[in-house]
Amino acid sequence: MQLPEIEWQPVSRPERYGWLTFYSLLLFYLARHFGELTMLDNVHLPIHEGGHLFFSYFGETLHLWGGTIFQLLVPALLAAYFVAQRQIPGTTFCCFAFFHSLTGVATYMSDAIARALPLVTVGAVADESDHDWYNIFTQLGILRHAVHIGSATRFVAWSGMLVTVGWFAWRSRQQDGAQTLAARAGS
Repeated sequence: MQLPEIEWQPVSRPERYGWLTFYSLLLFYLARHFGELTMLDNVHLPIHEGGHLFFSYFGETLHLWGGTIFQLLVPALLAAYFVAQRQIPGTTFCCFAFFHSLTGVATYMSDAIARALPLVTVGAVADESDHDWYNIFTQLGILRHAVHIGSATRFVAWSGMLVTVGWFAWRSRQQDGAQTLAARAGS
């Protein structure tokens, strides 16, 4: 037995074009700053640091991984909420935020060998040993692959951002088609 699909809340044409313009400009900006940390990454930073604090109660390993886990978990949970509410713009925004956050993770991963990025810690002065991905990759024995792993992660992140915007355009356009057919059937 197949369950009927629950309809998503409608998105008006002006709303769709507004969001698509926003995402186009944002993607253009991010492409111009490809591989760099941008001001948008400052949104993810407090969440990342909060993850270290939260997961510090569960042992050293989760404390180390907790920043990245929380940084990705927060937008993922928000996206799940908007999916449950069947809200296309909210789902899109949170999925985009998840993948954008992943670009920051990719930059941090790629920096594990050089350790050139400025580090931020909560309650202490950062030093080279505080680099999460240096420590994670060292513990896993794969530090020499850090740049490749970061590049692959960046590819996944960019693919996700593009697919997310594509899904938004498709889903909201699909509603237009359904509304047009319903209007023609009613005439």
